[in-house]
Amino acid sequence: MSTVTRATLAEQIYDQVGLSRHESADILEDILERMARTLETGDTLKISGFGTFSVRQKGQRTGRNPKTGVEVPILPRSVLVFRPSQLLRAHVNGQSGGEIPPEGDEE
Repeated sequence: MSTVTRATLAEQIYDQVGLSRHESADILEDILERMARTLETGDTLKISGFGTFSVRQKGQRTGRNPKTGVEVPILPRSVLVFRPSQLLRAHVNGQSGGEIPPEGDEE
């Protein structure tokens, strides 16, 4: 199993769309920047057939240092939440019914 990186995504855009490598990388960076800006504003980002990204606010709570047992306050923060779509879940679990083609299948 390998890790998907920006470089591998840009290479896939280059291979499948036919733009130059530089243009493919620019398009990928633009998409990722737009996604980040959407989430920074607190909006939900939905990618049909893939999943939904949203930002959730966690309130302040009390935590405990496991080594010393001392209670410490954990400050409020924002966390990024991802909920996969049913299609993605089915694909990951090897079930049919998803429209996401297996890697390497091209029609």
